[in-house]
Amino acid sequence: MLSNALNMYEADRIAALRSYAVLDTAEEKDFDELTLLASAICQAPISLISLVEEKRQWFKSRNGIDIDETPIEQSFCKHAITDGNEIMIVSDAKEDVRFADNPFVTGPANVVFYAGVPLVNEDGFSLGTLCVIDHFKRDLTAEQLMALKVLGRQVMDKLEIRRKVAALEKRNKELLESNVLIQKFASMAAHDIKNPLGNMLLASQVLKTRIDKIEDSGCEKLIDLNIMSNKKLIVLVEEMLAYSESPSLLITKKHQVELNEVLERIITLVKVPDGFELRLPSETYVLKLSIVAFEQIMINLLTNAFRYNDKESGCVEIRFKESNDFYLFEVQDNGIGIAEEYHQKIFNSNFTLNVTDRYNQLGTGIGLSTVQSLIDALGGTIEVQSVLNSGTTIFFSLKK
Repeated sequence: MLSNALNMYEADRIAALRSYAVLDTAEEKDFDELTLLASAICQAPISLISLVEEKRQWFKSRNGIDIDETPIEQSFCKHAITDGNEIMIVSDAKEDVRFADNPFVTGPANVVFYAGVPLVNEDGFSLGTLCVIDHFKRDLTAEQLMALKVLGRQVMDKLEIRRKVAALEKRNKELLESNVLIQKFASMAAHDIKNPLGNMLLASQVLKTRIDKIEDSGCEKLIDLNIMSNKKLIVLVEEMLAYSESPSLLITKKHQVELNEVLERIITLVKVPDGFELRLPSETYVLKLSIVAFEQIMINLLTNAFRYNDKESGCVEIRFKESNDFYLFEVQDNGIGIAEEYHQKIFNSNFTLNVTDRYNQLGTGIGLSTVQSLIDALGGTIEVQSVLNSGTTIFFSLKK
């Protein structure tokens, strides 16, 4: 039991050390000044900021030696971080059974004196030491001991500041990405609302002119269309409200669905031109994914496939397969195509090809950049293959 506890502590200690993202980084003036000061105060030719991993000790700062690291078996510092004292003093390593056979003691380095202050973080883990080394048997004065401890705390303070700054930068990046995602989602959702609103408006206008003709069976269909559009609009608005309060739900809230059922629902939100053929996967697939994010992706891709198609008999085909880790989709059309030089640029925010669609409208450049953001957030990739005047295939993956 004790051995297991020690192993767990060591694993947690290593994890804590790595959380500072300092290992194998370049020299930094702030740390180098502290080792220089330690050598000057303690009048020792060698001083180190040593960070102790499983198989090595690595020197974030070194004064008086040229090597960057040593094997853990030759480390004095591994003893210092488990010694239990505020500072470990070895007056004469040649007389200490722990170090008498150490190559740094018996070899050309001629390490005799060692004093190491453990670098203990806020959670109580010893990450390494600030240490001074000399070639002669000696001790430190009370003032030197106190100063070395103070310098050790300053090293730890700098490491803590470094970690907190990195954490803040990461959080700021996440917030920025979240805000961008919300803005793009809102823009795309507003666009999607136009379709059910248009259906409602058209149904209401026609219904008004037919209300006097009670015997007209078409009224019942128009009423059904109006109700269906209303329900879709309400669901979409409710989802927007939920995601505005907790943006992470857009990515993390996943449901198990049958692919073609979702695709058929999406198709009702997209304007399919007369004479167009839309082919769905022939087999039944059950997926677990963020439905709202997937709908936004597919609505945009299908809308583009229909809008930018100059053929009388347009064809759009959705294909699906999966690997161990990803869902893999293809959306292929026989439309106007995209020149190769724009295959990457089309996913940039606000980029447009300045080409009018089949309805003589220009694009806004919002849609595909939104798709790119959603797919990135879902851990997937997207790419395009296209030939001018022949068609385009969009390949995208979503992490399971």
